[in-house]
Amino acid sequence: MRVACLQTEPKPTIEEALSEAISLAIEAEGHRADFIFLPEYCGGLKSDGALYCPPAEKEENHIFLSEFKRFCKEKSIWCCLGSIAIDNGDEKIINRGFIIDDQGIVVSRYDKIHLFDITLKDEEHKESDTVEPGNKAVILETKFGVIGHTICYDLRFPSLYRNLAKNGAQILLAPAAFTRKTGAAHWHILNQCRAIENGAFVISPCAIGDIDGGGGSYGHSLIIDPWGKVIADGGGERGVIVGDINIELVNEVRTQLPSLRHDRNFEVSKVLASEQK
Repeated sequence: MRVACLQTEPKPTIEEALSEAISLAIEAEGHRADFIFLPEYCGGLKSDGALYCPPAEKEENHIFLSEFKRFCKEKSIWCCLGSIAIDNGDEKIINRGFIIDDQGIVVSRYDKIHLFDITLKDEEHKESDTVEPGNKAVILETKFGVIGHTICYDLRFPSLYRNLAKNGAQILLAPAAFTRKTGAAHWHILNQCRAIENGAFVISPCAIGDIDGGGGSYGHSLIIDPWGKVIADGGGERGVIVGDINIELVNEVRTQLPSLRHDRNFEVSKVLASEQK
């Protein structure tokens, strides 16, 4: 299949985010993409110090979701909304990703499990102050292959991807709004590791540019094959990247390097050197 990542800029309102995303989706459709992928918080993102404050709506009223359902049906194309902010009626929002099929039907939902609470020397984020975490990993069987859906900070938790792969996932998604600092240091390495260790395609659309209120996203959306080869890299500019993937390569790599079958249970034994004298 031909996949496309939309490398959108963070927008402070749902309406601005929708306008940009639809324009890039039309461009991706012009490249004959079968499946398009959008970043985390593609439905709008702004910040307030250490807090991300994305504009949120209830799922049934979210115009970004409804307009992409319409787009997918009209264009007969599949789409992954990396995530949009969902108002669940509680004090905290839900950071939720969606997959929409070519009939405009939502066929999968995933709520981000691992929340971005980090403190660097000159940067702090407290996603858990405003977001309710999910507690369920999600795998979706499609005509293109089996998809495991994650979001951004999940990328640092390899056991999640291992479990998705062991349960059949052939394509691992990691839509993100990775920060510039952590992105420059770790983005490519983490994505390639998740592909190599699981023998899976990794598709990671990442937002690019300044965030209203402070901070910024790294970009460099990635499409990576099961051998760890980067098929396409979005670089540091707004736009669309496209790549053709053959799901049979997953079976080929997993046959040659069957590490998923070689996992073993083990115990950890902690020994004090002073007791060995």
